[in-house]
Amino acid sequence: MAIEAERKQLTDGLDRRSFLAGAAICAVPLPGFALDAPLVDDASRLDSVRAAKILAPATTGDVQSAIQSWNGAISITGAGFSMGGQTLEAQSLHFQTHALRGVVSLDTGRRLVRVRAGTRWRELQEAIDPHGLAVKITQSYANFAVGGAISVNAHGRYVGLGPIVNSVRRLQLVLADGSVVECDRQNNPDLFYGAIGGYGGLGIITEVELDLVANEPMERGVALVSLADYPGWFSRNILGDKDALLHNADIDPDDFSRVRAITWRRTTRPVTLPERLSPTVNRIARRKAQALAELPGAHALRRYLFDPLDAAQHPVVWRNHEASLNISSLPALRTERHLFCLQEYFIPERQFATFAGNLSHVVSAANADLLNISIRHSPAETDTLLHWAKEAVFSFVLFFRQGVSQEEQNHAGAWARDLVAAALASGGTYYLPYRLEATREQFAQAYPHARRYFAQKNSVDPANRLRNKLLDKYRLA
Repeated sequence: MAIEAERKQLTDGLDRRSFLAGAAICAVPLPGFALDAPLVDDASRLDSVRAAKILAPATTGDVQSAIQSWNGAISITGAGFSMGGQTLEAQSLHFQTHALRGVVSLDTGRRLVRVRAGTRWRELQEAIDPHGLAVKITQSYANFAVGGAISVNAHGRYVGLGPIVNSVRRLQLVLADGSVVECDRQNNPDLFYGAIGGYGGLGIITEVELDLVANEPMERGVALVSLADYPGWFSRNILGDKDALLHNADIDPDDFSRVRAITWRRTTRPVTLPERLSPTVNRIARRKAQALAELPGAHALRRYLFDPLDAAQHPVVWRNHEASLNISSLPALRTERHLFCLQEYFIPERQFATFAGNLSHVVSAANADLLNISIRHSPAETDTLLHWAKEAVFSFVLFFRQGVSQEEQNHAGAWARDLVAAALASGGTYYLPYRLEATREQFAQAYPHARRYFAQKNSVDPANRLRNKLLDKYRLA
């Protein structure tokens, strides 16, 4: 109760939208200014810890100096959207990256940009859009920090491009001893492939060099496809289409028989929405999402009213517009009694139907409160140590609501572990940025190169200073 009272005191007066979206639950320090024993949290607000100090470094040098003057554990938060303590460690020196922002250099001819790791994707888009350039790979929403996205090896809806490692040229890391290292595919490749998707365990990412692409007009098309036919339909109609840029398919949890396939294709048609970037506040979309989450019969309302109206439109927008969506279009992620949460499972193409059937059974038996299931696709990527696509995979992204009482958390954890087991039985894996429901045995099976990762961590961080709840729970000898 004391923590809850302090959380309320700390968050009174904060912008509710920003807070619920996952801001750290503490007063925001100025660069280099420390708060003693503050409470910190992430988007779920279920894993509060007390840090020893919080620092908001503005430069790599600030990070280096702070590490060299500190002897204990170190943790780091980007934009604060993880949901299982992946950025949290009790009694740590806790870095927040909201001041470690900005473009370091931009080479428009080579389509390369170097940014500080705390930069939000939206800020990068604002900097490159006037040059006719766009981010090559990012998540569906632009509120996240670049460094955080790389730490989880994020992916989006980009056809044929896979996870974000495929757009990263170079990283700057501050290691646990305070040394600064530049790494890429040729120089310090072990650090490069360990840090991407490494959840901050090998070093603190302070600067990133990324590939860019042309900012092009795209037209949206929507098709209804039976769930059983979807893998073949995707292969024939999307994967081989050079003009297909973004794609995902949605399953209505009340109708596991079909998917709503959404594709953005390159077009020569003029744009129908003149705005270059999406609005940063979308109250109408949030109200719609809230209604679909709470109203009785909301799935039918979506299926028979909202989706057909949406499918009838064929907007043409700039790539940056669709890539700069804001989480203000989603329901508030955390309320007094509920958490809107994600879990994600990566399934080999040949096992799509088997896993989809198991998924339907598990969520139905658990009476899980699902709002949506989104399907994406990724080619194989096996260079990163904690890779999640050892072959071409479909990802099933579950967006659901769960209660926050201990009993409700236990229930959600049980069916999430059942789905991890189903994914593993299909030769697949699961994603790590969300609630830490999987067992240690499931983690070891899902990420068979984890021992190599932790061996490398032992080499560069022998005192185990770079820590968080994910690494603490799943650390392998």
